[in-house]
Amino acid sequence: QVQLVESGGGLVQAGGSLRLSCAASGRTDSIYNMGWYRQAPGKGREFVASFSWTGGTTTYADSVKGRFTISRDNAENTVFLQMNSLKPEDTAIYYCNARRWSDGYDYWGQGTQVTVSS
Repeated sequence: QVQLVESGGGLVQAGGSLRLSCAASGRTDSIYNMGWYRQAPGKGREFVASFSWTGGTTTYADSVKGRFTISRDNAENTVFLQMNSLKPEDTAIYYCNARRWSDGYDYWGQGTQVTVSS
């Protein structure tokens, strides 16, 4: 099992910045990919960004390219999402995700609220 704990959400004005953190514990050796998804009110969960632990490859949704940066602290098994130039449409609950290499099973964190005011 893998446990994910997110932190760093909050309220910010448009144009501001926030940094989210996701700490993984447990069987972290079973993970090959970690990332972030978000879910806005009345909408489905959507992909935001991911970081491949095997090759360090990063992937971003078009809507956040150039504004968000995902990174990893290897020693702490922590993934960060630096969010700059935030827009009201970035308002959502942000969920940390970890994917198991053996079968693609997804682990999820509890979510952290990000609210961007106009």
